Amino acid sequence: MDMTITPETIDEIVNRRLAELLPQKIEEALREREAARTPSLAIIASKGTLDWAYPPFILGSTAAALGWDVSIFFTFYGLNLLKQDVSDLKVSPLGNPGMPMKMPFGPEWFKAINWNIPNAIQAGIPGFETLATRLMQQTISNKGVAGIEELRSLSVEAGVKLIACQMTMDLFGFSQADFIEGLDFAGAATFLPVAQEADVTLFI
Repeated sequence: MDMTITPETIDEIVNRRLAELLPQKIEEALREREAARTPSLAIIASKGTLDWAYPPFILGSTAAALGWDVSIFFTFYGLNLLKQDVSDLKVSPLGNPGMPMKMPFGPEWFKAINWNIPNAIQAGIPGFETLATRLMQQTISNKGVAGIEELRSLSVEAGVKLIACQMTMDLFGFSQADFIEGLDFAGAATFLPVAQEADVTLFI
């Protein structure tokens, strides 16, 4: 049998070996790159009430603690969450059928009751929003849940990038002095590429 090795034979052997190795090497390289990549989270925070203040800071600080790159874009009423003083954040149960009204005091059977109060009554009782806010604050305190300022500070310490919408600031007449330090001030055009590249994007 003729075992002569010709250039054509060598090329055939090399090409066949490359065809066997390349897919495996590419797959290994992709796995290594994926394992080394830092996941990212982009959140749009548009609401400025006490109850809606929790989701962006809880999700953002948790993701940052897990090693994610996190950016939160605060627009419209969400800007209220970046003010130096957030003690005036309120809860508005009016028009929110998903919100349970549970009392933070009294015996367990009393605290377990869901008080489904009709909107007509809520709207007609002066100071009902203030009452609901105080009950929510008391519930948060009773359960040992961190306050908004604490959660916000934890987010900043964890490296969460907080971005205030410049257009909304101009619209509502805010200045940078109205907000906490360490913020980025940018518009939607700056944030959208961040959201586009993020692994997870949430609108709150």
